[in-house]
Formats: sequence, C-alpha cells, structure tokens
Amino acid sequence: MSTEDEDRVSEHPEDVAGPAEEALSGSGDTAVEGRRRRAGLVESPGARWTAAAAAVIVVGGLLFMAGRWSAPDGASSAAAPTAVTTTLPVADAGSTVLTTTGAVAEPVAEVAETLAPAVVQIESGTGLGSGVIYRRDGYILTAAHVVSDSDTVSVRLADGNRLDGRVVGVNSDTDVAVIKVEAGGLTAAPLATDADLRLGQMAIAIGSPWGLDQTVTAGVVSSVRRAVVGSDGNVRTLIQTDASINPGNSGGALADATGAVIGINTSIITTTGSSGGVGFAIPIDTAVSVADRLISGEEIRSAFLGVAGTEPTTGPAGALVTGVTRGSAAAEAGLLRGDLITAYDDLPVTGFLDLAGYVRSAQPGDEVTLTVIRADEQQTITVVLGERTD
Repeated sequence: MSTEDEDRVSEHPEDVAGPAEEALSGSGDTAVEGRRRRAGLVESPGARWTAAAAAVIVVGGLLFMAGRWSAPDGASSAAAPTAVTTTLPVADAGSTVLTTTGAVAEPVAEVAETLAPAVVQIESGTGLGSGVIYRRDGYILTAAHVVSDSDTVSVRLADGNRLDGRVVGVNSDTDVAVIKVEAGGLTAAPLATDADLRLGQMAIAIGSPWGLDQTVTAGVVSSVRRAVVGSDGNVRTLIQTDASINPGNSGGALADATGAVIGINTSIITTTGSSGGVGFAIPIDTAVSVADRLISGEEIRSAFLGVAGTEPTTGPAGALVTGVTRGSAAAEAGLLRGDLITAYDDLPVTGFLDLAGYVRSAQPGDEVTLTVIRADEQQTITVVLGERTD
C-alpha cells in the first residue's frame, strides 16, 4: 500500500474493502444527480456491491416511493419500472400451512391482523414510505431515506386517519429515523430481539409498496447477518429476506411468526427496480438503540477500528489487513499489515465486509476480541474501538 493509500484510508478505513472499490454503477446514476433530486424510484449515484453477481444494491431511494401513486414526474431510469400495475411482479406469499389438531393455522394472516395497526404510511415532501409505531406515546420508527431532509411528514394510520408528524431525528449511518405524532390510543408493535433471530425462520413484511398501504408479503430469513455496502458507502449489517419488498416498503415492518418486529425494511438488490427476492432490513435492536438515542438527544457516535483490507485469494476466509491507520485503535492493539482476521468476538469474519459491518454496529469504547492468523499461527488480540471523527 502506498503512502497515498494509507493517508486515504485514515478517513474511512472500514469502508475500504479492496474489490469493493471496483463498484458497479447502478441504474440510479441516470435518474438523479444527488440525494436532493429524487425524480424516480432510484437511489443516489454511486451504488456499490461486492458480490460476484451482476446485480445492483438498491439502498435508500429505491425502497422510498418518490412522488404519489400516479407515477413520479421526470422518472428517467430505464431499469426502474414506472408505477403501473402491469409492471409489478405478483408476489407469491408461499404455501406454508401449519396444521394443528383438526384446525388449519394461518400464521401470516394472524400476524397481519395483530401487527397491521402499528404499521403506518409516511408521506414526506418527496414521496411515500412506511413506518412502525414502536411506542404508544406516538414515536414511529422508519428509514432515514424516507424522511429525507423533511422536518414534517404526513402519517396515515391503518384506519385511514391522517396525522401530522414531526421528524425527531435522523441517523444516515444506520438509515434510522424517528417521527413523533400527537395522538392517544395508538397501537405499538411488539418487538423481537436479535438474539432470537434464526436462519430460515418465517419473515413477514408489512408496508406500503407503490403506495398500497397495509400490503403483506411473506418469506423467510435468508441471512441473519449480511454485510451490505450502500449507495452512500456505508457498510451495514442487515437481515436478508426473500419476502417481497418493493418501493414504498422502506421503513415498514419485517416480523416473525409471532408478530414481533425483527427488522425495519430498508433496501433490495434488483436489476429491474422491483423485488427479486433479495431484500434487507435493519435489525430491530440496532433500530431501537439508535431511535432511543435520537429521542433523548444523545449524540450518535460511530466506532472506528482503523484498518483497510480485502479478501484473501487463497487459504482461510477472513479479512486480510492491507493497511493500519497510524494512531488508530488497531495500531494501538498491535494489528499488522498481513494479519488475517477470522473472527470478531464470537462472530465469524468471512470477508472484509463482515468486519466493517461489525465495527459499524459497535460503539466507541467497546472492547472486542479479534481472532487473527499471523504467520500461520492463530492468536487473539483485544481492541478498544475508537471513534470516527469525520
């Protein structure tokens, strides 16, 4: 690594992921010139994805439905479909039927009946999205890109009533935002915990795709912990699901079979502009933790490790360190160029994106244990994470 490269990674070393720098340019590049010009169902320029597949990671704008149902003005992306019913895929909710003694259970229907009153439609100055009432005193979870730069939004409850909403706070790093409405008798969604999340468990999405409020789709949890690079360059560790998620779903609920919310829908991978069975949600523990701090006025701080890296071309999987930022937490802990990080605490590190996602989910001052292979010998290194100051 050259001196110039070492200086460059001092800004966002966890975001520098070797092959990720050779990013694919998504359909959003032709549709908007920046986050403040949401002309279509697209994202801001610069989407990046490191999987070995010719797909575009659609984060932010695509799951936020720009404009009203009558199709956004000025939409110019050939890849993103216009909002007409003939272009929308028919989502198969699956044929899973759980049977009991002499009775047929319909878990999706039961979840929809229980959870739907806590899922709302959100209209900002630039389009439509979804939200989840997570506190009975009127606080609503949603995705940051849904509210965009708005200070106020319109909130449509499940019963059709509309309320004025105030944007309490936004955290773009995690794509979490909080809205407050003044109303009594609200139904708050039950919340799950990340610890209970299981690969293959049922996943039920409720939101307002294409402006169709209270839409329910179902699938499974395809990955409990997937590192994804967003259009803003942030690495987020998200829940992956094959439940059908489309523009307008963003900020809505992803729930388990009991009706407890496991995540807040945020993005999809697509080559067509609509659901292709690869959707992502912000883990509920992350969403609630950030939301609580936004409500209390606490500063949202980002952890910083201080390494650049890539994936090894041979040998064990992990995050291969290609550079260490001077004075960083990694440098103080003794990490060296050439180290292969294979675990973060008890979590496996199969590539550099995994490591970056774990760090982004942590807090400055957190003490973590890294499993490292150095010169063919395995060792553990304890690191106290620093704070990103950009």
